[in-house]
Amino acid sequence: MRIGELAGVVGITTRAVRHYHRIGLLPEPPRQPNGYREYTLRDAVELARVRRLTELGLSLDEVKDVLADDLGKDLVEILTELDADLARQEEDIRRRRVRLGRLLEQAERTGRLPAEAPISPELATLFDTMARASAQLPGPEPAMAAKERELLALLETGSPDGDRDWLYAMGQSLSTDAEAVRRTYSVYARMDALAEAAADDPRVESTARAIVESIPHEAVQAITAAEDKGGSGEKDGFADALFAEFPAAQAAAARRAIELLRERAGCRR
Repeated sequence: MRIGELAGVVGITTRAVRHYHRIGLLPEPPRQPNGYREYTLRDAVELARVRRLTELGLSLDEVKDVLADDLGKDLVEILTELDADLARQEEDIRRRRVRLGRLLEQAERTGRLPAEAPISPELATLFDTMARASAQLPGPEPAMAAKERELLALLETGSPDGDRDWLYAMGQSLSTDAEAVRRTYSVYARMDALAEAAADDPRVESTARAIVESIPHEAVQAITAAEDKGGSGEKDGFADALFAEFPAAQAAAARRAIELLRERAGCRR
């Protein structure tokens, strides 16, 4: 058989056959006097096995290991590992479909998704509450509200599940306590008012205290616990980058609020 005939029998391309030769997966037969390769039935059998193994999901390196083992022992091991990997992929796909389903349900229920989507159901509930509160405001939504949503989505994405308790505590409080929502939006307005102020503006202290008072007790405990667990180093670098995004007075208020939170929780470092 010529290479085209071999490829046709097995159902692959001649390009694939040549690639298998180059990587040593399929022995290259000697060329005939006319310069053409002449393939035998044995070549077709081996090539067909290569195709079956790759269709199972084995990499070409794994296929090479299988073909090198006449007893087939490596094949059993590789197939077992492949099965376990596929099971993990199935579970990952299941979790992703659950998340997608919740997003689609939210879109159908509210007619929209937050600009920060995709996010967790807990954070989506919090953002829905914020959107409803914003719709009831006499004027436009404070700019700080949008900034905080971006920050919350960032923090959730980079936090292990066990470090998100503070975030979900805030969401639970705002979802069930109308007064908490009012306090939160009052803080946003205070922060907006500091946009053009100096870092030593007297309103910085009162704004920082208002920030602390707007955070539920459960969230304060979880925040300071996460701070203790995280320590310094990378978190310090993140904090510097975060505060650099804010005008001077807003950054000063946020830094002072963190100090007050630690004092309120009895956490001094």
